[in-house]
Amino acid sequence: MGQHVPGAKIPHSEQIFIGGEWIAPSSSKRIDVINPATEEPVLQVAEALEADVDRAVTAARAAFDQGPWPRLGHAERAEILRGFACGVRSRRDQFAALQSTQMGLVYKEALGAAGWSADLFDYYADLAADFPFIERHTTSGGGNLGLLVREPVGVVGAIIPWNSPLTLMAPKLAPALLAGCTVVLKPSPVTPGEAYLLAEIAHEIGLPSGVLNVVTAARGVSECLVRDPRIDKISFTGGTEVGRKIASILGHRVARYSLELGGKSAALILDDYDVGKAATVLAASGVRMTGQVCAGLTRIIVPRRRHDDFVDALSQAIAAVSVGDPFDPAVTMGPLATEGHRRRVEGYIAIGKRESRLAAGGGRPEKLERGWYVEPTVFANVDNSATIAQEEIFGPVLSVIPADDERQAVDIANDSIFGLNATVFSNDIDRVYAAARRLRCGTVGHNAFRGDFEIAFGGFKQSGIGREGGREGIYPYVEAKTIVLDEEPQALAADESGTTEGTH
Repeated sequence: MGQHVPGAKIPHSEQIFIGGEWIAPSSSKRIDVINPATEEPVLQVAEALEADVDRAVTAARAAFDQGPWPRLGHAERAEILRGFACGVRSRRDQFAALQSTQMGLVYKEALGAAGWSADLFDYYADLAADFPFIERHTTSGGGNLGLLVREPVGVVGAIIPWNSPLTLMAPKLAPALLAGCTVVLKPSPVTPGEAYLLAEIAHEIGLPSGVLNVVTAARGVSECLVRDPRIDKISFTGGTEVGRKIASILGHRVARYSLELGGKSAALILDDYDVGKAATVLAASGVRMTGQVCAGLTRIIVPRRRHDDFVDALSQAIAAVSVGDPFDPAVTMGPLATEGHRRRVEGYIAIGKRESRLAAGGGRPEKLERGWYVEPTVFANVDNSATIAQEEIFGPVLSVIPADDERQAVDIANDSIFGLNATVFSNDIDRVYAAARRLRCGTVGHNAFRGDFEIAFGGFKQSGIGREGGREGIYPYVEAKTIVLDEEPQALAADESGTTEGTH
């Protein structure tokens, strides 16, 4: 603890990035970033106020309305995305060190997250070649050529939570930029460093002025970004309660939004699957990012007759988890991100002890006197109506719920306001597929925690609106326009290829 952390510093920390330049903020207020493993300050960055957010929106609006970015071809914009990919790869160690230092993610996981984010920028650059930005149609109401064109939605406000900043920024920024939008990026004050590095990359690769603007602000100031009528769309990842408020504000002015919200995802273990194998998989996924992941499989539904055997196996697997310094190669789980969040998780553990049977964990790890650590925790014989089975805890707390049969297991999984993720453990692929089609959630995996951002990610019910990743991830950043013409214009071929600037 207290060791030197390589690469944790960031450039221009006393400035904000607006209009393509690093500029002084409107006040001298600063945000202290605390290392959750040591409880010591590690970074200090400028705190944006309402005047700064206003300047950022002004710059993004001007860049969209008068700048070159929306009028470039999509193939040209794709080359900028490749620049972001290269920039992230060249700073992979620095991005990883920042995530481990700011929110406690195990360093080897943070390295993987940085590499994945770089790959996602390249993925969207590749997608420019065949995404249907322009479709030709036969016409039924006159004219000789019908076109369906997909144009950028406009100025986007992207609001990012603290739990995995780079991997949550990339699925917003890459498709928004490919579509031709301009962006005001608002990272969490808990984890601002990655957004600063992305702004540095944008400056280095020659992104036109005002296309990306970065401001770190507290929640109250962030609301002015949502309320600003010059913002055409908000893309938000975070808690469901905040998502509801954002939707209500934007609904009033009929602005666009996509919301990636909370989860209380279920793992269904069918009666033909080895409970020991399932326990090993679910223990590993349960402590991933210290349980601070919206798609975490925190409700584990097992056949009643196999409940005790599974709980024993899961408790043994959880007890083997190594908790400690995120930079220690032997550690598999770091601390929670903030002191306040640890109090929240411990509050849910206290409720769980009253509602259910504590099978493993439930306290703070021994010999870790500093840092916001909790033990990975398992509760047994949990009723699905219990608080710990219905509310998102966002920590390494797993609830094991018995079910009488497969049909009841699916019903229990669906008995939630959330619908983000699920996994079915079985050796019978037809049973897995049948259960997957009945589950009301955005992703269903097989025998593992799974997902694929080259297909789509998002939730049913109160887990969100819209999808990120894949081709589906571009649609939230475009508007469809129908054009009916008597003949083909000269500029159409260039627009279809996306290789030269059109005349529109």
